[in-house]
Amino acid sequence: MDMDERGFAAAGRDGTDAPAVAMPAPGNGRAWTLPDAAGWVQARLTASRSSFFWAMRFLPKHRREAMFAVYAFCRTVDDVADGPAPAPDKMAALAAWRVEIGALFQGAPCHPATVAVAPAIPVFGLRKEDFLAVIDGMEMDVAGRMVAPSLDELELYCARAACAVGRLSAPIFGLHRDLGEALARSLGQALQLTNVLRDLVEDAAVGRLYLPREVLERNGIAARQPAAVLSDPALDRACAEVSAMAEAHYATARALLRNCPRGPARPARAMCAVYGRLLARLKARGFAPDRIGHPIRIGRGRKFLIALGACLR
Repeated sequence: MDMDERGFAAAGRDGTDAPAVAMPAPGNGRAWTLPDAAGWVQARLTASRSSFFWAMRFLPKHRREAMFAVYAFCRTVDDVADGPAPAPDKMAALAAWRVEIGALFQGAPCHPATVAVAPAIPVFGLRKEDFLAVIDGMEMDVAGRMVAPSLDELELYCARAACAVGRLSAPIFGLHRDLGEALARSLGQALQLTNVLRDLVEDAAVGRLYLPREVLERNGIAARQPAAVLSDPALDRACAEVSAMAEAHYATARALLRNCPRGPARPARAMCAVYGRLLARLKARGFAPDRIGHPIRIGRGRKFLIALGACLR
């Protein structure tokens, strides 16, 4: 699942074209200066045209630049998982990224994303295990584990691919570690489940199905092949159950946000509002087999207004 709008730094498909920015591999021989790396990150963000950009605009400059670098790392490793290469090549590339994260924490990063994020590590106390958890989530996709996973496995995937991004984001926002981690858990799960419901058709096209098997079983769906599940008449009921799971996480996130300082919580409030609206529109459209092919998108201008309204409340 694409990395545009997961966790706080939200990362999922937003209907944009693939980035036109070259994706250098870790350790490709070029010595990146910090200004050059920052320029690469900015080009990466511009090419993605992600709604993530609007949420992060509410941050002060030094925090915003750190978040952009974290985003560039997350999006780049996600591109490995979602790219056209054979699975063994993808796993090798992700293994190289593990080595790169080790180099980052030893003070010798090679990739522009890690060069750009390096100054933020001591300033915000970013943790190696959270970067590695994002890679763990990408490996779950590449290994083919995300086809009607168990509820426990889906939760683990969300914790790695989404909540880990939230754990990296929270200290950059300026949130207290304990409160930030609780918010990362709830909001990361909510955003990722929203992505699951939004991207049913796109994910099925590449052989993925994130709807949990227990939910399929409870609704009488015996198939496990993505295309077969998406054509089952009971799909609407199964998706309604996943939607209720997402709404419960949003409710927890909103309760936590009420206890967060207004300034540091603005990006999280923005993401919660935008994706909460997206979930509402998905529910209104419905998840019947003849409806899921109708994409639901929120325009960039509308996203900004929703985000701004959430931050001003």
